[in-house]
Amino acid sequence: MKKILLIFLVGLMAYACAKVPLTGRSQLAVVSNEEIMPLVETEYQKFKAEAKLVTNTADGQRVVKVGKRISQAVEKFLIQEGYDDLVKTFNWEFNLAESKEVNAWCMPGGKVAFYTGIMPVCQDENGVAVVMGHEVAHAVASHARERMSNGLAANFGLSFLSAAMGQNPTLVQQIFLQSVGIGSQLEMLRFSRKHELEADELGLIFMAMAGYDPRTAPVFWERMAKVGGEAPPEFLSTHPGPDRRIERLNANMAKALEYYNK
Repeated sequence: MKKILLIFLVGLMAYACAKVPLTGRSQLAVVSNEEIMPLVETEYQKFKAEAKLVTNTADGQRVVKVGKRISQAVEKFLIQEGYDDLVKTFNWEFNLAESKEVNAWCMPGGKVAFYTGIMPVCQDENGVAVVMGHEVAHAVASHARERMSNGLAANFGLSFLSAAMGQNPTLVQQIFLQSVGIGSQLEMLRFSRKHELEADELGLIFMAMAGYDPRTAPVFWERMAKVGGEAPPEFLSTHPGPDRRIERLNANMAKALEYYNK
């Protein structure tokens, strides 16, 4: 009986795997992006209702402009590579919200939010493109789905989302918020750091596809390092340290420049 159960679980895990575009990394996907979208709509509408949006300012318009430019370039590339179904899940939206927090995030389907606190670090369109490419990469790589799949598997076993919602909808909501980077849970951090570095790699390429110079990315992180203050040790942070990010960005620069020079 145990052997049969093991074979079933291995088969289910194999069935519930997906691959990240460009990197080819396998990821757990026991829930689909489509299943997550009702949660996305609820939480993003809640964010917009509670936040002070400043989209009509120069910075706000810059965020929208860069977001559209990168998302359009990425969608064109994904369609060329046969990822039509993935592109259909995107409904891009770009907003800038008033906050001193130096941060930005992206929900599944391409719901992106920048905080005004990060704009001085961005400085210009290239800086915004560094952050935007990174956030768009989270959506393209379905990182929230993967983290939510891991969270559901840890809390409910390999359960369907609808069943998990019936058992404990509050916990499912918490898992979702943690999956998009709103909230924290120590056991989730290992996946976050892996995803952050993968989003850096993809984001570098995505900004290059859209015609933004990827060589500005390490410079952005040098500026970020100066405003970081007393940052927590990397092993207790969802975000890798700036030095590590810069090292990885430079290692991937030649590949990104191929797309920039096309």
